[in-house]
Amino acid sequence: MAKKIDALTPRSEDYSRWYNELVMKADLAENSDVRGCMVIKPYGYAIWEKMQQTLDRMFKETGHSNAYFPLFIPKSFLSKEADHVEGFAKECAVVTHYRLKNNPDGSGVVVDPAAKLEEELIVRPTSETIIWNTYKGWIQSWRDLPILCNQWANVVRWEMRTRLFLRTAEFLWQEGHTAHATSEEAREEAERMIGVYKTFSEEYMGMPVIVGHKSETERFAGAVDTYTIEALMQDGKALQSGTSHFLGQNFAKAFDVTFTDKEGNQQLVWATSWGVSTRLMGALIMSHSDDNGLVLPPHLAPIQVVMVPIYKSEEQLAEIKATLEPIQKELRAKGISVKLDDSDNRKPGWKFAEYELKGVPVRLAMGGRDLENGTIEVMRRDKLEKSTHALEGIVEYISELLEDIQKNIYQKALNYRQEHTTVVDSYDEFKRVLDEKGGFILAHWDGTPETEAAIKEETKATIRCIPSDGDTTPGTCIYSGKPSARRVLFARAY
Repeated sequence: MAKKIDALTPRSEDYSRWYNELVMKADLAENSDVRGCMVIKPYGYAIWEKMQQTLDRMFKETGHSNAYFPLFIPKSFLSKEADHVEGFAKECAVVTHYRLKNNPDGSGVVVDPAAKLEEELIVRPTSETIIWNTYKGWIQSWRDLPILCNQWANVVRWEMRTRLFLRTAEFLWQEGHTAHATSEEAREEAERMIGVYKTFSEEYMGMPVIVGHKSETERFAGAVDTYTIEALMQDGKALQSGTSHFLGQNFAKAFDVTFTDKEGNQQLVWATSWGVSTRLMGALIMSHSDDNGLVLPPHLAPIQVVMVPIYKSEEQLAEIKATLEPIQKELRAKGISVKLDDSDNRKPGWKFAEYELKGVPVRLAMGGRDLENGTIEVMRRDKLEKSTHALEGIVEYISELLEDIQKNIYQKALNYRQEHTTVVDSYDEFKRVLDEKGGFILAHWDGTPETEAAIKEETKATIRCIPSDGDTTPGTCIYSGKPSARRVLFARAY
């Protein structure tokens, strides 16, 4: 068994503290001096880049192109869609002036009162309004549709209670915004993109998700329907990991975006928007990591294999490197990222602990005895298991091992979710499972916002989604006793 990182609080003792410590000790991110904001450090950003690159490829394979829209949104734009402005009003940062000047008393700078903006600008919390104001100039006829745009950007939502990656005032994300000639086409797009997120979550993040619809109360502000993927973290709490919205014609109406159809009639455009954010970093950490540090799925690990020489002299180091470098070259030729750490400022034991903490999927170690025997020590991070292998065939073995680790990580998370998904038929049982077991709960709900609000108020549990593939057998609501069309998915959530 590998050496335990003493400084990391065990998950069983304080999960929240474990998470915060791990984010900082694994060099993923740190709190900024700017309240509520974070600094994503190089190693954390390298993981985000892998996510970004994978998703970007998947978006382009589904016909989307990247664009960029302004950071600032005129206040009047946000006022045009009533539900939208109501949903975001409390989180908006507002720019009121455009100039500073030196304070006459020499104490620094002050806002120049003469530089007040005629119209305040909102720092984008999301971009529907500025984009649909833009699309109005792009769309005249059915030949201009569909528009399939995505942007990679930062957004600001003035959060009061923040946590690194999970909830910060500024965060990174992508937001897709598409325009269509028909309702059917727009809904197909919204469903297609939630499918892309599901594939990414499961095949790359190793994180099983449940796809479903948000309740009316939990929908995106201004949406007709919101699709979501919900994941279960190791502490039994849910995390919304991606959303895709069918916006109907709400934004087209608000910004008067019409087109001439094939018959020559004027029609309102149909819309979608969809996005995932750096919150996925939090999901990745909490889905798989352990008390020794990060556990990264190979498909997203910046370093998939690390090589650590163990040597007593410079001559021995040169011999070991001469053996390892051809293996490194062969692995790289297979598209596997490999780091050969021959630095002499840290001992091998320190390096082992550090790469465990950072979740590198496979560690290779070679000392003098391995050199003599033509062997190498292999450690897989997901199981913390060490084994010795002959150098012959090692490249193929590692290549297969990485895929096995990827599958094992997913299966472990899936097993956890299955063990922590409970079907309940009474409110007492619902509350007991929430408090004693946690996880997902499948229960009947009468479909009313009043019941949903009451359950949330009394238990802090929310309807995570109405599962797309869930149990549609009618029953009785656990709270009101009224008829229920089907079971929905409840959980306490981040």
